[in-house]
Amino acid sequence: MKRAVVLLSGGLDSTTCLSAAIKDGYEVFPISFDYGQRHRRELHCAGLIAKYYKIKNYNIFKIDNVGGSALTDMNISVPEYKGDKYIPITYVPARNIIFLSYAVGYAEVVNAEAIYIGVNAIDYSGYPDCRPEFIDSFQKMVSLGTKSGVEGRGIKIVTPLIKLSKAEIIKLACENGAPLHLTSSCYKGGEKACGVCDSCVLRLKGFKEAGIEDPIEYLKDESNIKITNSDGMVDIEKTPERNSYE
Repeated sequence: MKRAVVLLSGGLDSTTCLSAAIKDGYEVFPISFDYGQRHRRELHCAGLIAKYYKIKNYNIFKIDNVGGSALTDMNISVPEYKGDKYIPITYVPARNIIFLSYAVGYAEVVNAEAIYIGVNAIDYSGYPDCRPEFIDSFQKMVSLGTKSGVEGRGIKIVTPLIKLSKAEIIKLACENGAPLHLTSSCYKGGEKACGVCDSCVLRLKGFKEAGIEDPIEYLKDESNIKITNSDGMVDIEKTPERNSYE
């Protein structure tokens, strides 16, 4: 049976990506990363998702001293969504370069022919390592810098979500029977999602556009948030009772 390494964060996109790899007929080898992230709840969720699929080959890799981001430095606050076109402070320096490098090495060890990663360049926060040009360049590096690549076997990086809207990702997840109720997307990492960070807003927008109810709980009733499209961005209109989330 063909094998694939899947990057599994415990979030909506990576869980959908895992479901796609399984549907494509791969024996999956999911991996997660403990890199000191504020939202450590996602690791718990990733473990639950692996159990849901009865996956035995699930591993967590630990990476120390990853700073420079609101997701890894507790002295930097996680901002609410603003819709800016700038790369936000939640960007973790070179995260997907690091993650994919681990994944490539692991793929060679387990003789996997593919690596699935749930990057998206449509409804996303503007991270440079989620774009198609980054994946294309990394693919060339893998072909040139690995034994499998030099010997002509190769390891293909598969990005089934990269050109999908968040609504389309959610619909795909539902079609594949992915356990979205086990996922966590909030950057603040609470038991209930905050509803106002970049990741929460994009998730809420996707479920609203898909016409599907989000199965996870939010700190406040998410129906109090009005989300509309404006020049490709998201506008948030909060009711008075949603002035504070701390």
